[in-house]
Amino acid sequence: MAWLGALRLAGHAVPAAAQYASGPTVTIEAASDERRRGLSWSDGDPVLRGTLSVPVAQGFSLDGAATTLWGSDRHGGADAVLDLGATYVKQLGGFRLSAEGRYHLFPGASRAYVRYWGYGEVGAIAGCSLGPASIDLGARYAPRQSAIGGDNLYLSGGAAMGIPGTPFTMSGHVGRSSGDVRNPVSAARLRPDGAYWDHGVALDWYQGRWSAGLRYADTDIDAPDTRHAGATLIGRVDFTL
Repeated sequence: MAWLGALRLAGHAVPAAAQYASGPTVTIEAASDERRRGLSWSDGDPVLRGTLSVPVAQGFSLDGAATTLWGSDRHGGADAVLDLGATYVKQLGGFRLSAEGRYHLFPGASRAYVRYWGYGEVGAIAGCSLGPASIDLGARYAPRQSAIGGDNLYLSGGAAMGIPGTPFTMSGHVGRSSGDVRNPVSAARLRPDGAYWDHGVALDWYQGRWSAGLRYADTDIDAPDTRHAGATLIGRVDFTL
């Protein structure tokens, strides 16, 4: 369930046990903000999200998610974002390798401007587990597309550790967004201050089908571009069917 884990923590490492599923999985989540790579996609408003992961072969799954955006300024007034794609995970001894492809659609966004259209990206993640801890290194790349004003590369590193004897997991990550700019206005959608760093830490609670968490997120984007990119604390709760 690598895709679900990525959605829950938006870049944080997750426990290895949370990254695999033997059958279809549906999760319903409520969160106080939709932050991706340190940027708010929901203008700081609470969101609801539904995710579905369907295994179709050993290590391979089809994934989808729908998240409310309530007229997002960042995405041209979009009411929601649909994330559609697939994930392949391979376990090699103590290491796990994954590859993924995603396309992001924005229902309700202005169709008058190409910069608000959908865009796609591919990614690869390598990780390993050390007892209750896990470490992951990832790279996600969006090829040159008009909707994002060029291309976009996101490199990240994360770590997570289950606290022994408790249902809690601590995690943290750091990432860097960069890329070639062909149209500065469209590129600002994903990189409002050009290349930038984001980081965060999280505390998550898992109990049966329920989980909840608190996450701190921030970027090094300078004013006046810090709107929806500054330090924030995000809460979430979800239920897996």
